[in-house]
Amino acid sequence: MVWRGDACYTRAMHDTDRKDPATGKAVASGRPLIIGEVLFDCFDDGREVLGGAPFNVAWHLQAFGARPLLISRIGQDPHGDQILAAMQSWGMDCSGMQHDPSHPTGMVSITMQGQQHRFSILADQAYDYIDPAAALALPSLAQAGLWYSGSLIERAPQSRTTVAALRKLPCPHFMDVNLREPWWEQAQVHAMLKGLRWAKLNEDELRQLGFAGDSEIAARAMREHFGIELLILTLGEAGALLITEDELLRGRPVPVRRLVDTVGAGDAFSAVMLLGILHNWPMAQSLQRALAFAAAQCEVQGAIHEDRSVYEKFLSQWGAAA
Repeated sequence: MVWRGDACYTRAMHDTDRKDPATGKAVASGRPLIIGEVLFDCFDDGREVLGGAPFNVAWHLQAFGARPLLISRIGQDPHGDQILAAMQSWGMDCSGMQHDPSHPTGMVSITMQGQQHRFSILADQAYDYIDPAAALALPSLAQAGLWYSGSLIERAPQSRTTVAALRKLPCPHFMDVNLREPWWEQAQVHAMLKGLRWAKLNEDELRQLGFAGDSEIAARAMREHFGIELLILTLGEAGALLITEDELLRGRPVPVRRLVDTVGAGDAFSAVMLLGILHNWPMAQSLQRALAFAAAQCEVQGAIHEDRSVYEKFLSQWGAAA
């Protein structure tokens, strides 16, 4: 990776940049590959909402025109049917969705405590059994420009094996740390972080992984310890930090006009950071755009927008081609 002012480029992707002949603007040099859980967030008021961090990220990227390939596994049940129907209606590629005859489509119980949320993640769900052979056989893997996963998908042996196989792909990896009790162990997450191109986590996760003290100092220490090229630390209402070996960028907080809930805000942030990487946006710009989109996510219930005009508004503001 090389830095040019506040712009961060992955050298291999920069070498293959393509430009829209009409606008002259850079367009994505590959598709984002997303692997992980697809599930229903079940709220205490009886609502069931599509969720799972990787699904949320893929949903946003599809609306932003990035054509993600989502690899996951669903049960042969009504919830699985609903997920496929939603993906098809949104125009998403369903070729990476596996069907499990023995395990149910994922479910998470979400209890709201004021304006915050508490997760209860069920065990032994279909997404724990993503088949590596089926995933690696997908022809569209060859189109991947980068790939994304969260740490939760590695809680079970089979999906962990699939993620390990994808690490051999010749494209860089963005990992989102999602520490959900009781589904993580410090040593296992430490192993996932070694040598990553990009990693994202929040202040609580930074502490849980053993890096205490001032957030900036602790994040710098974590980046250096694991050899992460670019570490993103989200700070809630205080914005975010982006840290490399020689640079530190501070993302300014974006006010939330009317807070509804914070479900999915981190996934909205990740999706825009991935979009910025694919389009070679300057990193300071990507960071600020990600914070703005995450703030907008806090103004709706659940983890995704179903109104395409929300995405069109942001694309118009950014001057980005859909």
